[in-house]
Amino acid sequence: MTVRIDVNGPVWTVILHRPHARNAVDGPTAAALADAFRAFDADPDARVAVLWGDGGTFCAGADLKALGSDQQNRIDADGDGPMGPSRMQLSKPTIAAIEGHAVAGGLELACWCDLRVVAQSAILGVFCRRWGVPLIDGGTVRLPRIVGEGRALDLILTGRAVASDEALAIGLASRVVPDGSARAEAEALAHRIAAFPWSTVLADLAGGRAALDQPVASALRDEFTRGVGALGSPEVATAVGAFVAGAGRHGRDT
Repeated sequence: MTVRIDVNGPVWTVILHRPHARNAVDGPTAAALADAFRAFDADPDARVAVLWGDGGTFCAGADLKALGSDQQNRIDADGDGPMGPSRMQLSKPTIAAIEGHAVAGGLELACWCDLRVVAQSAILGVFCRRWGVPLIDGGTVRLPRIVGEGRALDLILTGRAVASDEALAIGLASRVVPDGSARAEAEALAHRIAAFPWSTVLADLAGGRAALDQPVASALRDEFTRGVGALGSPEVATAVGAFVAGAGRHGRDT
């Protein structure tokens, strides 16, 4: 089994398990990844997903050794992407937990996630530049949105390695953590997010994603509509009541 799922309450950890191939993704693995995230998005009890690579590597990209075989990644303009979930737009947050290398298609999977928790010695990069393989799983779309066009083109055109300190400085890493702790830190972050009043998390997540594709005026209208709808949730009333009663004073979480 090349993809496993660990469920801990509202947090799902989707695990890439091809350590012999540095978690490179072939066709069957891509399909299993897509199915795992479809199941996560459809489960009403699931709130946040973590994507993690077993064996010390996040993902080395597509498995080029599978090309020309019945195990190769699907190359089709419609349906799932070559790496699996890369064309999916989930309604819930996802976090990449990165140890080792997240390169080529692995970087594209990391950029597909909403947040990236990166181990100190991790390396990210468009390494497929070196082998003449283009980005076709959202890399040229998402990377500029995350780090800006100039920085993205530097990484895309050169294929150079990006260490965790630079990744943090340019916004590619959401946070940097000690080696060996990326999964635990990402899961802890996922549980913190999952504990917030959920309707407002989903409304703000959708707004943040959509704003880049809209003029400011229409993005503001959509933000207002989503936010007002979420305010009617009973859990929002409970959270506001807790604040009025004294929770969260002076910047405390609770």
